[in-house]
Amino acid sequence: MAKKTTALRTRPASRNWIAYLCEALVTSGVMPTWEAATYLTENLFGEKPNPRLLSPTNAYEVTAQFLHRLYRPIAEAAMRDSHLPSTDRVHVFTDISLTGNSAVLVVYLPEADQTQQLLLLDPAKAWNLVFTDADSFNAWAESRYRSIFHALQRTRITAQSAELETVV
Repeated sequence: MAKKTTALRTRPASRNWIAYLCEALVTSGVMPTWEAATYLTENLFGEKPNPRLLSPTNAYEVTAQFLHRLYRPIAEAAMRDSHLPSTDRVHVFTDISLTGNSAVLVVYLPEADQTQQLLLLDPAKAWNLVFTDADSFNAWAESRYRSIFHALQRTRITAQSAELETVV
């Protein structure tokens, strides 16, 4: 019995990121539940390139919304789990390209001082962010979450070291 308990504790925790994103869309008031589920299903699974992001009308806005809807909840989850002050923020910036890689930047904005930290720079062809199944999407989202979370942890350690140096 002890071996099973140990095995359970060492297994890496992974969220159901699709459900998490759906809940984030609903609680932020962006979409009702049924629309959020449909939006994520239609945009995350299917054929490459995603035809919904390559439409001739407002492709820039649709792509920017899509990337924000994917990355913002992941960044907020990492911020919440990092136990940094609740007054500090993370912000997702996008530089949209309709012909190549768009850039997604996640930046840490501490309230205490004005030193921003780049946590993640992710090149993404939005129309190619299409996954074969939920597991492949969850693995993609989990890797972004872990990158942001580890960068926040390094930021926290650096800030604590700087505070100690000013005291001494």
